[in-house]
Amino acid sequence: MRLKSTLENYLFILPAVVIFSVFYIIPFFYVFMLGFTDWDGIMPAWNWVGMGNFKEIILQDPNWWQSMLNAGWITVIALTFQNILAFLLAWACDREIRLKNFYRVIFFIPPVLSEIVVGMVWRFIINDVDGANMINRTLTQIGLPNLVHNWLSDPKTALTTVAIVHSWKGFGWGFLLFLAGLQTIPRELYEAARVDGANAWQSFKNVTIPLMIPVIVLVAILTVLGTMQAFALIIGLVGGELAGHTSVPVLRILASMRGSSRFGYACAQAITFGVVLIVISFIQYRFSKKAKA
Repeated sequence: MRLKSTLENYLFILPAVVIFSVFYIIPFFYVFMLGFTDWDGIMPAWNWVGMGNFKEIILQDPNWWQSMLNAGWITVIALTFQNILAFLLAWACDREIRLKNFYRVIFFIPPVLSEIVVGMVWRFIINDVDGANMINRTLTQIGLPNLVHNWLSDPKTALTTVAIVHSWKGFGWGFLLFLAGLQTIPRELYEAARVDGANAWQSFKNVTIPLMIPVIVLVAILTVLGTMQAFALIIGLVGGELAGHTSVPVLRILASMRGSSRFGYACAQAITFGVVLIVISFIQYRFSKKAKA
Protein backbone atom coordinates (compact mmCIF):
# COMPACT_ATOMS: atom_id res chain seq x y z
CA MET A 1 0.00 0.00 0.00
CA ARG A 2 2.86 2.37 0.81
CA LEU A 3 4.49 1.65 -2.57
CA LYS A 4 1.19 2.26 -4.34
CA SER A 5 0.71 5.55 -2.52
CA THR A 6 4.24 6.66 -3.42
CA LEU A 7 3.74 5.79 -7.07
CA GLU A 8 0.46 7.70 -7.13
CA ASN A 9 2.18 10.76 -5.67
CA TYR A 10 4.92 10.65 -8.29
CA LEU A 11 2.31 10.16 -10.99
CA PHE A 12 0.72 13.49 -10.09
CA ILE A 13 3.98 15.40 -10.54
CA LEU A 14 5.07 13.45 -13.64
CA PRO A 15 3.49 15.87 -16.18
CA ALA A 16 5.25 18.86 -14.58
CA VAL A 17 8.56 16.98 -14.50
CA VAL A 18 8.22 16.01 -18.18
CA ILE A 19 7.37 19.55 -19.26
CA PHE A 20 10.23 21.01 -17.18
CA SER A 21 12.67 18.47 -18.60
CA VAL A 22 11.64 18.94 -22.24
CA PHE A 23 11.55 22.75 -22.22
CA TYR A 24 14.23 23.60 -19.63
CA ILE A 25 16.66 20.87 -18.61
CA ILE A 26 17.29 19.28 -22.04
CA PRO A 27 17.68 22.67 -23.86
CA PHE A 28 20.02 23.85 -21.09
CA PHE A 29 22.41 20.94 -21.56
CA TYR A 30 22.10 21.22 -25.34
CA VAL A 31 23.03 24.92 -25.26
CA PHE A 32 25.88 24.15 -22.88
CA MET A 33 27.22 21.52 -25.29
CA LEU A 34 26.85 23.79 -28.34
CA GLY A 35 28.86 26.50 -26.56
CA PHE A 36 31.97 24.39 -27.15
CA THR A 37 31.37 24.05 -30.90
CA ASP A 38 31.32 26.25 -34.01
CA TRP A 39 27.84 25.19 -35.16
CA ASP A 40 26.34 27.55 -37.74
CA GLY A 41 22.70 26.66 -37.02
CA ILE A 42 22.19 24.84 -40.33
CA MET A 43 24.65 22.02 -40.85
CA PRO A 44 23.83 18.83 -38.92
CA ALA A 45 27.48 18.40 -37.89
CA TRP A 46 29.74 20.74 -36.01
CA ASN A 47 33.37 21.01 -35.02
CA TRP A 48 34.43 20.83 -31.40
CA VAL A 49 36.41 23.97 -30.52
CA GLY A 50 36.62 23.48 -26.77
CA MET A 51 37.18 26.71 -24.86
CA GLY A 52 37.84 28.68 -28.06
CA ASN A 53 34.50 30.50 -27.98
CA PHE A 54 34.91 31.50 -24.35
CA LYS A 55 38.47 32.73 -24.92
CA GLU A 56 37.23 34.88 -27.79
CA ILE A 57 34.45 36.32 -25.64
CA ILE A 58 36.73 37.16 -22.73
CA LEU A 59 39.83 38.32 -24.61
CA GLN A 60 38.84 39.35 -28.15
CA ASP A 61 35.27 40.65 -28.16
CA PRO A 62 35.09 44.28 -26.94
CA ASN A 63 31.53 44.62 -28.26
CA TRP A 64 30.36 41.94 -25.82
CA TRP A 65 31.86 43.67 -22.81
CA GLN A 66 30.55 47.02 -24.01
CA SER A 67 27.06 45.51 -24.07
CA MET A 68 27.63 44.22 -20.52
CA LEU A 69 28.60 47.73 -19.42
CA ASN A 70 25.50 49.13 -21.12
CA ALA A 71 23.28 46.62 -19.33
CA GLY A 72 25.11 47.41 -16.09
CA TRP A 73 24.36 51.12 -16.46
CA ILE A 74 20.66 50.41 -17.11
CA THR A 75 20.69 48.17 -14.02
CA VAL A 76 22.25 50.92 -11.87
CA ILE A 77 19.49 53.32 -12.94
CA ALA A 78 16.87 50.66 -12.18
CA LEU A 79 18.35 49.82 -8.76
CA THR A 80 18.36 53.47 -7.75
CA PHE A 81 15.74 55.53 -9.55
CA GLN A 82 13.24 52.71 -10.24
CA ASN A 83 13.36 51.01 -6.84
CA ILE A 84 13.49 54.22 -4.80
CA LEU A 85 10.45 55.49 -6.71
CA ALA A 86 8.67 52.15 -6.19
CA PHE A 87 9.45 52.14 -2.47
CA LEU A 88 8.31 55.72 -1.90
CA LEU A 89 5.06 55.16 -3.79
CA ALA A 90 4.43 51.92 -1.90
CA TRP A 91 5.11 53.68 1.40
CA ALA A 92 2.66 56.45 0.44
CA CYS A 93 -0.06 53.98 -0.58
CA ASP A 94 0.45 52.00 2.63
CA ARG A 95 -0.56 55.08 4.61
CA GLU A 96 -4.09 56.37 4.98
CA ILE A 97 -4.43 58.58 1.90
CA ARG A 98 -7.37 59.25 -0.36
CA LEU A 99 -7.77 57.10 -3.49
CA LYS A 100 -4.92 54.77 -2.46
CA ASN A 101 -6.65 51.78 -4.12
CA PHE A 102 -6.93 53.78 -7.33
CA TYR A 103 -3.21 54.57 -7.20
CA ARG A 104 -2.38 50.89 -6.71
CA VAL A 105 -4.15 50.05 -9.97
CA ILE A 106 -2.58 52.95 -11.88
CA PHE A 107 0.96 52.16 -10.73
CA PHE A 108 0.62 48.54 -11.86
CA ILE A 109 -0.54 49.38 -15.39
CA PRO A 110 2.95 49.93 -16.95
CA PRO A 111 4.35 46.46 -16.04
CA VAL A 112 1.44 44.61 -17.65
CA LEU A 113 1.72 46.48 -20.95
CA SER A 114 3.56 44.92 -23.87
CA GLU A 115 7.23 45.90 -23.90
CA ILE A 116 7.20 46.32 -27.68
CA VAL A 117 4.17 48.62 -27.49
CA VAL A 118 5.69 50.65 -24.65
CA GLY A 119 8.94 51.00 -26.57
CA MET A 120 7.19 52.18 -29.72
CA VAL A 121 5.01 54.67 -27.84
CA TRP A 122 7.97 56.15 -26.00
CA ARG A 123 9.92 56.22 -29.26
CA PHE A 124 7.17 58.41 -30.70
CA ILE A 125 7.28 60.64 -27.60
CA ILE A 126 11.08 60.95 -27.46
CA ASN A 127 12.27 60.61 -31.05
CA ASP A 128 12.12 63.44 -33.53
CA VAL A 129 8.84 63.86 -35.38
CA ASP A 130 9.46 66.49 -38.08
CA GLY A 131 12.20 67.91 -35.88
CA ALA A 132 10.08 68.43 -32.78
CA ASN A 133 9.05 65.51 -30.61
CA MET A 134 6.66 65.86 -27.69
CA ILE A 135 9.40 66.20 -25.06
CA ASN A 136 11.31 68.86 -27.01
CA ARG A 137 8.13 70.72 -27.91
CA THR A 138 7.14 70.84 -24.24
CA LEU A 139 10.59 72.08 -23.23
CA THR A 140 10.34 74.84 -25.83
CA GLN A 141 6.85 75.89 -24.71
CA ILE A 142 7.86 76.18 -21.06
CA GLY A 143 10.86 78.36 -21.92
CA LEU A 144 13.69 75.79 -21.83
CA PRO A 145 14.77 75.59 -25.49
CA ASN A 146 18.39 75.04 -24.45
CA LEU A 147 17.42 71.57 -23.18
CA VAL A 148 16.01 70.47 -26.54
CA HIS A 149 17.90 67.36 -27.58
CA ASN A 150 17.82 64.34 -29.89
CA TRP A 151 17.56 61.92 -27.00
CA LEU A 152 17.82 58.55 -28.74
CA SER A 153 20.33 59.47 -31.45
CA ASP A 154 22.97 61.07 -29.27
CA PRO A 155 25.35 58.41 -27.80
CA LYS A 156 25.70 60.56 -24.67
CA THR A 157 22.00 60.41 -23.80
CA ALA A 158 20.59 57.37 -25.63
CA LEU A 159 21.51 54.74 -23.03
CA THR A 160 20.30 56.83 -20.09
CA THR A 161 17.06 57.53 -21.94
CA VAL A 162 16.56 53.81 -22.49
CA ALA A 163 17.28 53.20 -18.79
CA ILE A 164 14.69 55.76 -17.68
CA VAL A 165 12.02 54.31 -19.97
CA HIS A 166 12.87 50.82 -18.71
CA SER A 167 12.53 52.05 -15.11
CA TRP A 168 9.14 53.60 -15.88
CA LYS A 169 8.02 50.30 -17.40
CA GLY A 170 9.21 48.12 -14.51
CA PHE A 171 8.72 50.09 -11.29
CA GLY A 172 5.23 48.59 -10.79
CA TRP A 173 6.60 45.14 -9.91
CA GLY A 174 8.77 46.58 -7.17
CA PHE A 175 5.85 48.72 -6.03
CA LEU A 176 3.66 45.65 -5.47
CA LEU A 177 6.38 43.73 -3.63
CA PHE A 178 7.25 46.69 -1.44
CA LEU A 179 3.58 47.33 -0.69
CA ALA A 180 3.05 43.68 0.28
CA GLY A 181 6.09 43.85 2.55
CA LEU A 182 4.96 47.07 4.21
CA GLN A 183 1.54 45.61 4.94
CA THR A 184 3.12 42.74 6.89
CA ILE A 185 4.70 45.12 9.42
CA PRO A 186 2.56 45.15 12.61
CA ARG A 187 1.06 48.57 13.28
CA GLU A 188 1.73 48.04 16.98
CA LEU A 189 5.43 48.62 16.33
CA TYR A 190 4.74 52.10 14.97
CA GLU A 191 2.48 52.86 17.92
CA ALA A 192 5.15 51.69 20.36
CA ALA A 193 7.76 53.82 18.60
CA ARG A 194 5.45 56.84 18.79
CA VAL A 195 4.88 56.25 22.50
CA ASP A 196 8.66 56.16 22.99
CA GLY A 197 8.92 59.58 21.40
CA ALA A 198 10.11 58.59 17.92
CA ASN A 199 9.22 60.96 15.10
CA ALA A 200 8.22 59.87 11.57
CA TRP A 201 11.81 59.69 10.30
CA GLN A 202 13.01 57.68 13.32
CA SER A 203 10.13 55.22 12.93
CA PHE A 204 10.93 54.87 9.24
CA LYS A 205 14.66 54.34 9.90
CA ASN A 206 14.39 52.03 12.92
CA VAL A 207 11.19 50.11 12.19
CA THR A 208 10.35 50.16 8.49
CA ILE A 209 13.80 49.78 6.92
CA PRO A 210 15.10 46.89 9.13
CA LEU A 211 11.92 44.87 8.65
CA MET A 212 11.90 45.55 4.91
CA ILE A 213 15.47 44.36 4.26
CA PRO A 214 14.40 40.86 3.01
CA VAL A 215 11.94 42.44 0.57
CA ILE A 216 14.48 45.05 -0.54
CA VAL A 217 17.03 42.30 -1.25
CA LEU A 218 14.45 40.27 -3.18
CA VAL A 219 13.45 43.28 -5.29
CA ALA A 220 17.12 44.12 -5.92
CA ILE A 221 17.91 40.59 -7.12
CA LEU A 222 14.83 40.48 -9.37
CA THR A 223 15.69 43.94 -10.71
CA VAL A 224 19.22 42.87 -11.63
CA LEU A 225 18.08 39.64 -13.28
CA GLY A 226 15.27 41.35 -15.18
CA THR A 227 17.17 44.46 -16.25
CA MET A 228 20.31 42.67 -17.40
CA GLN A 229 18.08 40.61 -19.71
CA ALA A 230 16.26 43.62 -21.18
CA PHE A 231 15.44 42.93 -24.82
CA ALA A 232 11.98 43.63 -26.25
CA LEU A 233 11.68 47.14 -24.84
CA ILE A 234 14.99 48.19 -26.42
CA ILE A 235 13.94 46.74 -29.78
CA GLY A 236 10.70 48.73 -29.67
CA LEU A 237 12.47 51.87 -28.49
CA VAL A 238 15.53 52.06 -30.73
CA GLY A 239 14.34 49.93 -33.63
CA GLY A 240 16.29 46.76 -32.87
CA GLU A 241 19.82 48.12 -33.07
CA LEU A 242 22.15 45.15 -32.60
CA ALA A 243 25.33 47.08 -31.82
CA GLY A 244 26.53 50.45 -30.63
CA HIS A 245 25.66 52.62 -27.69
CA THR A 246 22.33 50.89 -26.90
CA SER A 247 23.45 47.29 -27.34
CA VAL A 248 22.86 44.86 -24.45
CA PRO A 249 23.95 41.20 -24.00
CA VAL A 250 20.75 39.62 -25.33
CA LEU A 251 21.00 41.75 -28.49
CA ARG A 252 24.65 40.73 -28.90
CA ILE A 253 23.63 37.07 -28.66
CA LEU A 254 20.94 37.70 -31.28
CA ALA A 255 23.50 39.47 -33.49
CA SER A 256 25.83 36.45 -33.31
CA MET A 257 23.03 34.21 -34.54
CA ARG A 258 21.55 36.50 -37.19
CA GLY A 259 24.56 38.40 -38.46
CA SER A 260 27.31 35.79 -38.63
CA SER A 261 25.32 32.56 -38.08
CA ARG A 262 27.63 31.63 -35.22
CA PHE A 263 25.15 29.69 -33.12
CA GLY A 264 27.90 27.98 -31.15
CA TYR A 265 29.44 31.32 -30.27
CA ALA A 266 26.00 32.68 -29.32
CA CYS A 267 25.50 29.71 -26.97
CA ALA A 268 28.89 30.44 -25.40
CA GLN A 269 27.81 34.07 -24.91
CA ALA A 270 24.59 32.88 -23.27
CA ILE A 271 26.53 30.63 -20.90
CA THR A 272 28.93 33.44 -20.01
CA PHE A 273 26.00 35.77 -19.43
CA GLY A 274 24.30 33.21 -17.18
CA VAL A 275 27.45 32.78 -15.10
CA VAL A 276 27.72 36.56 -14.66
CA LEU A 277 24.11 36.76 -13.45
CA ILE A 278 24.65 33.89 -11.01
CA VAL A 279 27.75 35.57 -9.58
CA ILE A 280 25.95 38.91 -9.19
CA SER A 281 22.98 37.23 -7.48
CA PHE A 282 25.30 35.34 -5.13
CA ILE A 283 27.12 38.55 -4.19
CA GLN A 284 23.80 40.28 -3.49
CA TYR A 285 22.68 37.33 -1.37
CA ARG A 286 25.88 37.34 0.68
CA PHE A 287 25.64 41.10 1.13
CA SER A 288 22.03 40.79 2.31
CA LYS A 289 22.99 38.18 4.92
CA LYS A 290 25.67 40.50 6.30
CA ALA A 291 23.23 43.42 6.30
CA LYS A 292 20.63 41.41 8.25
CA ALA A 293 23.30 40.27 10.72
